[in-house]
Amino acid sequence: MMEVNIEELGMESFRPFGSFATMIDPDSICIGAKPVEFFRDMITLNLGQNSIVSFSICRVEKREPVIDTTEHHSHCSEGIMPIDGDVLIHVAPATPNGETPYDRIRVFRVPRGTMVVLNPGVWHHAPFAYGSQYVNTLIALPERAYANDCSVVTLEKTQHVGIRQYPMP
Repeated sequence: MMEVNIEELGMESFRPFGSFATMIDPDSICIGAKPVEFFRDMITLNLGQNSIVSFSICRVEKREPVIDTTEHHSHCSEGIMPIDGDVLIHVAPATPNGETPYDRIRVFRVPRGTMVVLNPGVWHHAPFAYGSQYVNTLIALPERAYANDCSVVTLEKTQHVGIRQYPMP
């Protein structure tokens, strides 16, 4: 089984897959002053042809550090924000014809309160709880994208990717 290291989010290292912004204690343009501050346009999410965004929760429990499933959305971005703990997400570049790039998977730690937006076509799947037994993760997608713009692939056992340095209980 191939193994990958956990990487910290960085603007340059994550740019091929999307963008991110720290939503807690933001450091961006602010309109107003205390006691009411508005931090505008911190990150954008491409909805494709759909104009309705749907917010869902994906609760992930600590599990074996093995990537055995991946998915992508061809026509829209996906927003992922861990609410009450850190998570690990795997990503791989968008590919033509649904080719699954399991050999190009990278894993990033996403701190709680950080919104990650994945570009259309970027391979990913449910996050891994990191340092907690479970983490509630906010997912932002166009309404019903999970039903009409989601290609899920279960990897062959020889294609599974292990995550190094993953703390197990």
